[in-house]
Amino acid sequence: MAKAQSSPALQPNAAFYRTVWRWHFYAAVYVLPLMVVLALSGTLFLFKPQIERWEERAFQNLPATGAVAPSTQVAAALASTPEAKLAYYRLPERQGDAAAIHLALPDGGMTDVFVSPQGDVLGSIDPESRIIAIARDIHGQLLLGRRGSWLVELAASWAIVMVVTGLYLWWPRGRGLAGVLYPHLSQGKRAFWRDLHAVTGFWVAGLILVLLFSGLPWADVWGSAFKAVRTEMGWVDGPQDWTIGGQPASETDSGEHAGHGGGQSMHVEHDHHAMGHSPMAHSPAPQGPDIAMLDRMVANARAQALDFPVQIVPPGGRAGSGGDRSAAKGWVVKSDTQNRPNRVTLTYDATSGQLISRDDFANRHLIDQVVGYGVAWHEGQLFGWINQLLGVLTALMLVTLCVSGAIMWWRRKPDGELGAPKAFSTTARPKGIAAWGLFAFLLIVLPMFTMSLVAIALVERLALPHMPKSRRWLGVS
Repeated sequence: MAKAQSSPALQPNAAFYRTVWRWHFYAAVYVLPLMVVLALSGTLFLFKPQIERWEERAFQNLPATGAVAPSTQVAAALASTPEAKLAYYRLPERQGDAAAIHLALPDGGMTDVFVSPQGDVLGSIDPESRIIAIARDIHGQLLLGRRGSWLVELAASWAIVMVVTGLYLWWPRGRGLAGVLYPHLSQGKRAFWRDLHAVTGFWVAGLILVLLFSGLPWADVWGSAFKAVRTEMGWVDGPQDWTIGGQPASETDSGEHAGHGGGQSMHVEHDHHAMGHSPMAHSPAPQGPDIAMLDRMVANARAQALDFPVQIVPPGGRAGSGGDRSAAKGWVVKSDTQNRPNRVTLTYDATSGQLISRDDFANRHLIDQVVGYGVAWHEGQLFGWINQLLGVLTALMLVTLCVSGAIMWWRRKPDGELGAPKAFSTTARPKGIAAWGLFAFLLIVLPMFTMSLVAIALVERLALPHMPKSRRWLGVS
C-alpha cells in the first residue's frame, strides 16, 4: 500500500482499493459473528432427515405382523390424547416403523403421537422440542422473533457485499498462484492468515453467494418485495410454497387453479429453513369427515410411491410447508419432501374419494420452480449426500473465513480503536460501467443493504460530527 501511495499515477486506484477494503472491514464487523451462528445452525439443518429419524429411533424397526388399518391407529392416538383433533397422518417411512399422528391440542399446541403397526401408542414428541425446530429458529430468527429475522436478513445482505468486496481485494493483479489459489507457507504467520483468508474466500465465494441468494425469498423485507413484484408481473400461479419472515405468505387467489384445486392451499410452514421462523399451530380438521376414508387415502398414497414424508390431511386440515393457511377442501395426499422438485400434492373429493387434482412441481410457475431448486439446494436435499457434503464444506470454509478474519483483525488492531483501515484523503468512486452497474444492482436487489446505507449516512453526517471519540474509535475521518 505504501508503494501505491507514493506514486501519483496509482493514487486513484489505491484510494478506491482502500475504500473497498474499508467496506469489506465494516461489513465483516457485523457479519462475521452472525455468519458463524448461521453456518453452524444451517449445518444441522442439512441433516434434517437423519436427525429426525434418530429422534424417532424408539418408534422404528417394529414387528410388522398383525398390522391394523390407519384409521384404527388414528383412533388410538385420539383416545390417548383427550380433546385432541387430527391435523394429519404421516405414513411410516419404512415397513415396521410407527405412524406419526399429528394432533392439535386444546391449548393450541401440537404433538406427534407414534402408533405401532398393531395400533399401540408408543409415545409422542413435541414438534417444538425437536433439534431441527430449535436450529431453524436460531438460523432464521436468532430466537428473537421477527426482529431477529430482520437482523439475519441484514447480515445476509451485507454478507453478499462482503463476498463481492472480498473478491475485488483478492484479485491477483499480476501476482503468482501463491496467495491466490493456495496460501504462502513460509512467509510468517501474518502472511499465512492473510492468504488463508483470501484463498478460502475465493474457493467458497460462489457457494456462499448461492446460499445467500437462495435464502432471500424467505426473508421478511426481501420476500415481501419479491412477492409484490411476482404479483405485479403476473408470475403468481397457485399458492406460494414458502413463508416470508417466518409468517405465512398467503396468496389471495381468485378461484382455484387447475392442477392445484385447493390441494396446495392448506399448508403451514413446518420444516422451513433459509431465513427461519417459529412453527405455527396447524388448524385441526373438523370432526365431520369420515375417518374411514383415511384407509383409502393411505392406499392411494402408497400406490403413488411418493417421497417421504407423506401426509394425509383430512378436509379442513392444514399441514406441510407452504405459506398459505387456507383449509384443505378435500382429502389431501402430499409429499412434503425437502427436495422440492419431487413434491406432489393430490386432492380427493371429501365424499366420494375421487381424485380432483394433481399438483406437481412442474405445474408451478417458472419463478417458483427456480426458488424451489434454490430452497432444495439451501437445505442440502437437491441431490442427496453430495449436496449435504457441499453444504458442510461451505459451512466449514465460512467458519474458516470468520476465524482467520478475526485473527487478522486482532493482530493489527490498535489499542482503543476498532482498527478500520485508514481512509485516503482522495475521494474514491467506482470506475467504469461494470463497477457502477454492480453497485446499482446491489442497491436494487438488497433493500436492507440500501436502507442500512441510508441510516449509516445519516448517522455519519448528523451524529458523528458531535462525537469525536466515537469517530476516532470507528476510524471515520
